[in-house]
Amino acid sequence: MNSAAAFEIVFILFLFGNFVLKYYLDRRQVQSILRNRGAVPLAFAGKISLEAHQKAADYSVERIKFGQLTRITDLGFVLIATFGGLIQWIYGEVYGWFGADILAQIVIILGYALLSSLIDLPFSWYSTFRIEAKYGFNTTTPARFVKDLLLSGILSLILGIPILSAVLWIWNAAGAFWWFWAWLAYIFFILAVQWIYPTFIAPLFNKFTPLPEGELKSRLEGLLSRIGFASKGLSVMDASKRSAKGNAYMTGFGKNKRIVLFDTLLSKMTPEETEAVLAHELGHYKLHHIYKMMAFSFIFSLLFFWILSVLAECSWFYEGLGVNLSHGASHGVALILFSVAVPVFLFPLAPLTSLFSRKHEFEADAFAVRYSSGSALISALVKLFSDNAATLTPDPLYSAFYSSHPDAAIRIATIQKEMSK
Repeated sequence: MNSAAAFEIVFILFLFGNFVLKYYLDRRQVQSILRNRGAVPLAFAGKISLEAHQKAADYSVERIKFGQLTRITDLGFVLIATFGGLIQWIYGEVYGWFGADILAQIVIILGYALLSSLIDLPFSWYSTFRIEAKYGFNTTTPARFVKDLLLSGILSLILGIPILSAVLWIWNAAGAFWWFWAWLAYIFFILAVQWIYPTFIAPLFNKFTPLPEGELKSRLEGLLSRIGFASKGLSVMDASKRSAKGNAYMTGFGKNKRIVLFDTLLSKMTPEETEAVLAHELGHYKLHHIYKMMAFSFIFSLLFFWILSVLAECSWFYEGLGVNLSHGASHGVALILFSVAVPVFLFPLAPLTSLFSRKHEFEADAFAVRYSSGSALISALVKLFSDNAATLTPDPLYSAFYSSHPDAAIRIATIQKEMSK
């Protein structure tokens, strides 16, 4: 058996193994939700109504079943793109029209990305206007949906083409260690986007207004002062024009940090609860979670660039994924195949990344208890669980793979334990 055939077998085993594993996890999650649908868990009795609990159960189950349909489609697309010859066809057609220069590689990547986006589009539409609307979460319109889609596409081109061009140029010009210099260019790009996002990108999609004077602003500014956090201000985002779900986040870094509160959050939370939610978000910053995760992602991206540089020189990598480079080497094809293969081989490691994320959430909760009110944090979380239809009875194994936040009951119990210290 040659190397290409061996790699093909390993890839297929991982691809279908992941598919079966994900189906098994989904089945466990659905069974756990339906088994507990008839009664509110004791930890939330009197806090969340049976109606809200059952709505969350039905919503979660429907999302999972819809996800299974999209997963089947994604599997089919991967098989068609690789062994079905789609990537091979794009490669041949682009070579015939553009040759093999950097422009050709960009066209190959954009062509594949466009086809992938077109496959995802009807699922995104159905999710927004059927499922989210059915449970009272969607507030966007078809016109806004299309506008967001077009704007996102244009931004992807404006931001994506320069970094792609830079990476491909470095690949051609920088010799054996091109992967290191390309990685540096990628890091610079990521940091630049994060810097400009609050000022130039986010306002394209939403309106941001200063938090009005009053009790809430005074309370939040007092929190910022106690913590020692400097930002460019507190902003309210008109999230309600797209969704009824509430949230808050911090964006930017350095002197360009901004705190954003969804208007949907402010409409449902008391000032004390909003302060507790913000204290949690600030905890991520003060405990350096953001920088730790950024460093983690940068280290892994360096590893990925190096692996790409190795695989791109191996004919078995292309042939094992259904591509014959009959017209010569193609960095664009290498990038596409790498983007297809990496998620397949990384999914079994999902519990590790989820574990780190949940650890950070526990730490941010403890920070919020220390600098605000633990009871207010609990009541805020209960409202978020209820209003966002988050299931209260997840399966532990499913959560281990998919949950970036601790399960609701465990999270509340941990906060209560922190309050008793």
